[in-house]
Amino acid sequence: MQTVSSYGVEVRKQNIPIRQTLELYRSAVSCLTEIYEQVWEELEEIPDAKRRFNAAEHLVHTTKKNSARFDFDLRFPKMPSYLRRAAIQHALGSVSSYKTRMDLWTKSGEKTGMPKLVYENHAMPVFYRDVMYREGAEGKEEAYLKLYDGHDWKWFCVRLNHTDMEYLRKNWSGKKASAPILEKRHHKYFLRFSYTEEITLTKTPVKEQIICSVDLGINTDAVCTIMRADGTVLGRKFIDHPSEKDRMYRTLGRIRKFQREHGSAQSRGRWAYTKRLNIELGKKIAGAIVRYAEENYADVIVFEYLEMQGKISGKKKQKLHLWRKRDIQKRCEHQAHRKGMRVSRVCAWNTSRLAYDGSGSVSRDLKNHSLCVFQTGKRYNCDLSASYNIGARYFIRELLKPLPATERSLLEAKVPPVKRRTSSVYADLRELHLQMETLKAA
Repeated sequence: MQTVSSYGVEVRKQNIPIRQTLELYRSAVSCLTEIYEQVWEELEEIPDAKRRFNAAEHLVHTTKKNSARFDFDLRFPKMPSYLRRAAIQHALGSVSSYKTRMDLWTKSGEKTGMPKLVYENHAMPVFYRDVMYREGAEGKEEAYLKLYDGHDWKWFCVRLNHTDMEYLRKNWSGKKASAPILEKRHHKYFLRFSYTEEITLTKTPVKEQIICSVDLGINTDAVCTIMRADGTVLGRKFIDHPSEKDRMYRTLGRIRKFQREHGSAQSRGRWAYTKRLNIELGKKIAGAIVRYAEENYADVIVFEYLEMQGKISGKKKQKLHLWRKRDIQKRCEHQAHRKGMRVSRVCAWNTSRLAYDGSGSVSRDLKNHSLCVFQTGKRYNCDLSASYNIGARYFIRELLKPLPATERSLLEAKVPPVKRRTSSVYADLRELHLQMETLKAA
């Protein structure tokens, strides 16, 4: 399989006309969008995407063998051909999307929510290698970009952030990067490079697999359990970043106080800062999970399946927590695939509510919410018990799936809880493994 990774390198502040180039490119995209909306019926009749693109370019660009219908070349003289083609592609996509949404809206018969074609978009230019972008001398934090200085297109030397370049040399040395895309974040400009890798994921049989089951909790950021198919637990780890969470919760308290005094309309900047803290926390947690799984030679990382549909209800603190869970799973999946590990998800129902030893439902400790009390009176960490159940549900599903129907029915009769996946716990996996060994010996 192919994985695509990207990294943004900050362009350090200096006297280069990036802003003028960006404004010109967006003006070109806006002009082309307006042109193609007028002649879309003519372009729509061309089914082949490449031929449609060529026809669209002939409408705006004059050559020895072609006379353009519109004065695009006069309004944007000497525009590099690769940049012009990128703008054409973006404009065609915008108009095509608008027409499709408009047709769907018309067929639905709705009176409100009419789609609009946005001309003033946030398009970002691509700096194609050799014609728009050139690398600087080896070992130096510099590059050359072709930019518009208000009169003509010229090459400018740009300084790149030292730490970003060190990261690329350390982790991506010898791998070819795609053409960088200009990006603007928090009033800073970045060049985003993309790298494509061919990855072979592990094909270890289920009975020989080692998994890392992960419970993303509230009290503890993540609890990881290394487990074998027979239920043997090889390792456990509690991942927590209390100082980062305290910082984020402190900013939430300040926002609450500010909104009581000034209203919510003026707190956007504070919420943006809090979200950035939340994203950084998610990056740290994801990195720690994948490192622990790699250290223990795990073949699969198992998570709970999070409900992604519908509106997220609850307080903003709860929303931030759910957003972080989604972000952690997404980042873990990408990092795990790069290392050849697979990622799987199981049903989240009752993983924390049921005790891992099969004694039934648990009750939370009122004095310490991270602990729970089993029906036998045993006190145990709730997130650790949940991670056992998550790993057990993965193995129960994967062990039963390839079996013939008669053999599966026989095992389900001997271990009834495995029939209903939402009630399966760690103790059921141990019992299932015992019954499978007995059946095999017979």
